[in-house]
Amino acid sequence: MGRIIAIANQKGGVGKTTTAVNLSACLAEKGKKVLLADLDPQGNASGGLGLDKNAMDATAYEVILGEIPIRKAIIREIFENLDILPSNRDLAGAEIELIGTEDMQYIVRKELKKVKKDYDYILIDCPPALGTLTVNALTAANSVIVPIQCEYYALDGLSQLIYTVDLIRNSLNPRLKIEGIVFTMYDSRTNLSLQVVENVKDHLNQAIYKTIIPRNVRLAEAPSHGLPVNLYDASCAGTEGYRLLAEEVIENGGND
Repeated sequence: MGRIIAIANQKGGVGKTTTAVNLSACLAEKGKKVLLADLDPQGNASGGLGLDKNAMDATAYEVILGEIPIRKAIIREIFENLDILPSNRDLAGAEIELIGTEDMQYIVRKELKKVKKDYDYILIDCPPALGTLTVNALTAANSVIVPIQCEYYALDGLSQLIYTVDLIRNSLNPRLKIEGIVFTMYDSRTNLSLQVVENVKDHLNQAIYKTIIPRNVRLAEAPSHGLPVNLYDASCAGTEGYRLLAEEVIENGGND
């Protein structure tokens, strides 16, 4: 039975989708069977893996509304060992259409439970906001990985997310934990990046990954080629960072 990990931060532009895509790909590269569930209506994880997100009829939206079985929406072996449940802008409508639905917070958990045994890891790319989709993801997950950009307002978004995780744990998913914080877009040439890392370590009693993801041109280019960074440039600093992060995630524990 696979571990379900939500990649979440209520603040946008922190490397959330980049982490979801490339951590998934690097876990798959290590022989783990992985499902990336794209629950962000922007569909950037789907586009970043080479899909034409606006030309798909079977997506997370149809699954959440109960129109098609989840197995019919999952695209198998988009890369070796990596499957994806894609999404596109239609998913934004689910936030409204689910209002009043019985047990609406548990829909994603129920759907992922149907395929959980097929995977070592299920990673969920969450929207950058606290709405129905993010609540569903956190209710389904065993744990949360929180990407934080090394910039001045990093602590603000992190504090909000920790508060949200506490709310979900107390009301919907008592097993939920923050698996770790991962620093992204780290620039070793600036004092600010170092200060942000030290500030978070000093002020928050949370697990922090040793791996720090650098600011890297190849990492930024990869989505436009429809590839995870390890397949776009196997030797760049971004690939090395996400391979190390994948090793840490595996070491964090076996399957729940």
